[in-house]
Amino acid sequence: MLQSPNMLAPRTVSVTERNGSAVETPLLVQYWHVAQRFKWVILGVILGTLVVGLVATLLMTPHYTATTRIEISRDQKNVTKVDGVESPDAGRDLEFYQTQYSLLQARSLADRVAKQLHLARDNAFFAAHGVNPDKLGAGADPGAGRVAAQEAGRQRAAADLLLQHVGIAPVRGSSLIDVNYTSNDPAMSARIANAWAQQFIASSMDRRFASTVDARRFLEGRLSDLRNRLERSERDVVGYAASTGIVTLSSNRGEDGRTTSDRTLVAANLEALNTALAQATADRIASESRALSHTAGSQDAVNNPSLAQLRQRRAEVAADYAKLMVQFEPGYPAARALAEQVKALDVSIAREEGRGLAGRDTEYHEALRREQVLTQQVDLLKSQLNGQQRASIQYNIFQREADTNRQLYDALLQRYKEIGVAGVGANNIAVVDVARPPERPSAPNLPMNLAIALLAGMVLAGALTVALNQIDEGFRDPAQVSRILDVPFLGSVPEVEGGDGIQALGDVKSPLSEAYLSIRSNLAFLTDHGVPRSLMVTSTRPAEGKSTTSFALATVLARTGKRVILIDADMRNPSGHHYAGVSNEAGLSNVLAGEDNWSGLILRPAALGFSILAAGPQPPNAAELLSSDRMDLLVRQLIEEFDNVVVDSPPILGLADAPLLARSVEGSILVIESEGVAARGVKSALSRLQSVQAHIFGVVLTKLKDRHAGYGYGYGYSYGYGKTSDV
Repeated sequence: MLQSPNMLAPRTVSVTERNGSAVETPLLVQYWHVAQRFKWVILGVILGTLVVGLVATLLMTPHYTATTRIEISRDQKNVTKVDGVESPDAGRDLEFYQTQYSLLQARSLADRVAKQLHLARDNAFFAAHGVNPDKLGAGADPGAGRVAAQEAGRQRAAADLLLQHVGIAPVRGSSLIDVNYTSNDPAMSARIANAWAQQFIASSMDRRFASTVDARRFLEGRLSDLRNRLERSERDVVGYAASTGIVTLSSNRGEDGRTTSDRTLVAANLEALNTALAQATADRIASESRALSHTAGSQDAVNNPSLAQLRQRRAEVAADYAKLMVQFEPGYPAARALAEQVKALDVSIAREEGRGLAGRDTEYHEALRREQVLTQQVDLLKSQLNGQQRASIQYNIFQREADTNRQLYDALLQRYKEIGVAGVGANNIAVVDVARPPERPSAPNLPMNLAIALLAGMVLAGALTVALNQIDEGFRDPAQVSRILDVPFLGSVPEVEGGDGIQALGDVKSPLSEAYLSIRSNLAFLTDHGVPRSLMVTSTRPAEGKSTTSFALATVLARTGKRVILIDADMRNPSGHHYAGVSNEAGLSNVLAGEDNWSGLILRPAALGFSILAAGPQPPNAAELLSSDRMDLLVRQLIEEFDNVVVDSPPILGLADAPLLARSVEGSILVIESEGVAARGVKSALSRLQSVQAHIFGVVLTKLKDRHAGYGYGYGYSYGYGKTSDV
């Protein structure tokens, strides 16, 4: 019973699941294969860059680098112990040293060095840097300003050369900095390196002193204003005190600078008169008390020495009189004399006591009058003091203004003096090692240049290899097939030395035979009935190995005992009869043209083991013959007689034959030449087959070179069949 190809319903099985031949090659292995493929290009590029590096190094002018090492301390030592304008905590170490590095490469420093060494007029300086000094300022306009323009141009050029050849290299983990200078003259390099360090120190000192200029100028103006204000305010204080009669005897200036008046003249007078008034009042009261007291006599007697003396004399005389009265009568002369003395003394005592009473009255009146006078004076001074106290409010206002102005003036004057000496300190930059003329050139460095040339050559060779690899879009790695085309990979075929693949197929132990046997094994897993009954072998373009693959598949299928027929359907360029060694006088073109006896056209060479239907005479339009139903009918009839029908189809691109033939077979096999058609061309060929609903069994990669056969591809085909017998 005949079966249509559409009824066979092939069940495709992913080749990558059945065998390991399509396992993706590791990335490093792919890179290694690419490197092997372009090894001569890579070697040539690397050798070329090494030669260029060697020649360039030999042609370079020697350069000499001199180094001056300096130390920059973070904190400046201040000899005067006076704080500067800037705070000592104005920055962090990182910011400080980054600033110093930038200052070491500043153009202002280059200008200082150029001026200090007179480099603008030194032709040897320009010659040491390979610059022709005669060309500097050549474009200036002629005239009186030409010399100045040339001088300015040489000065700028000298500064530019200094900045281009100076290098700053901080010593890691320290406050040391190396100042490097490179030129063609070793002595010039050392001289400039030392001058660079010295001028950096000088510029640092200049900046330190210049930082106080503006402050001093500002303070001078402020001091002048405050001096005038202080003089005016002090004159106001003195003038107001004179106008109001305020005479300050003593004053005191507190810690806050305020002036306070301890005593004024009126207050001192009032205090003294008040004390005198109090004493006068006490004296008046005492006098009045004595004048009114009855015991004043005894008190006067005590206080009056004359009265006390008289009373003492009377007591003595009275005592003598009392003694005489013990022995004599009152009429006794001596007694009478003593009695007379007592009387005389009593009269004197009475007279003296009377005089004391009159004195007490006089003393009382005088004390009263003195008290009244002092009271009037105290009242007058009180009124004056009250007036001065009211006037002292304005006086204190003037005094406070004068004190404030004096404080401001004293503070600014002190600050002005401090700023004047703030910059006088020990320099925080010191030269550790001075530069000496180098004995050996620092450049060119032949080993380093060769290493750079080698690295550049490797990079250039890598880039060129990647570019060439991207330009060459052919398939080289079997793992690329499934990943790029998304179709099963049936196997790879190694390249045959000498190009005679048919002869290699005659040896069943050859790698080519083993490869096609592996492909035949993979085909057995594509359908539920084993190897497809009918299949078409095609390619993208001619000479990719499709005819050899068709012939090889027919050969390996016949060796398994199958009845196989090979149809050469490439009627435009037939080759099957050459491989089989038969005649091409009649064949497929005759059948498609209308001849029904197709069995008489089949050739059965005994040496092949399978039958072949040659292409036959070349028709004027092969596509027109294939568009009929006779090809489909022929395949169905051949399936009834043969186990497998293999159709050798023309290439796909540019022809309509392959898509027409694909309708008559169970499926198609696409042959791709290694490093042949680009991936986009293969995808286009697959798209043409898929556009006619053709079933694609998979892809066979042919002419695979040994260097592209990754691990697991190709090397195992000849295992055990070599010339040696070591196994």
